[in-house]
Amino acid sequence: MKNAANWIKKLRLAEHPEGGYFRETYRAKESTSVEALPARYAGRRAFSTSIYFLLKSGQVSHFHRLRSDEVWHFYAGSPLRFHVFEDGGAYRRFLLGPDPGRGAVLQAVLPRGALFAAEPVRRGSFSLCGCTVAPGFDFADFEFGRREDMLARFPRQKVLIRRLTLT
Repeated sequence: MKNAANWIKKLRLAEHPEGGYFRETYRAKESTSVEALPARYAGRRAFSTSIYFLLKSGQVSHFHRLRSDEVWHFYAGSPLRFHVFEDGGAYRRFLLGPDPGRGAVLQAVLPRGALFAAEPVRRGSFSLCGCTVAPGFDFADFEFGRREDMLARFPRQKVLIRRLTLT
């Protein structure tokens, strides 16, 4: 299991719209009614969901945001560099990876509303991670970062934004 192709086949991963590959591994059987959720949700949501997520070297997860918090977990391969614009506008980056002694974290929380992108650090490798979302993921809660909006809001990060946005 030393290369991306093996993991993609073994875990039965499919292409993800944001970039990379994924497969949902868990969706809670119980759900929360829309009345019990904050107004930002348009319908029922599973209590929680979880996926495998893999990026090959040279691939990126383009800037996007969710209406729910996400907990990311590192599994194998290269550390994954995350670029994050918090809801209040602050920029930060961090490594999700196997070596806390070199500044990586094994788990990280991406707060709801934060715009974030990710990319593997090492060339010729891959990053295999997991992501848990609560309330559970629904594509209705997913939004790509819009390049022009992000450039207007975060002009000091224009090179990064141009490289990690789709439109």
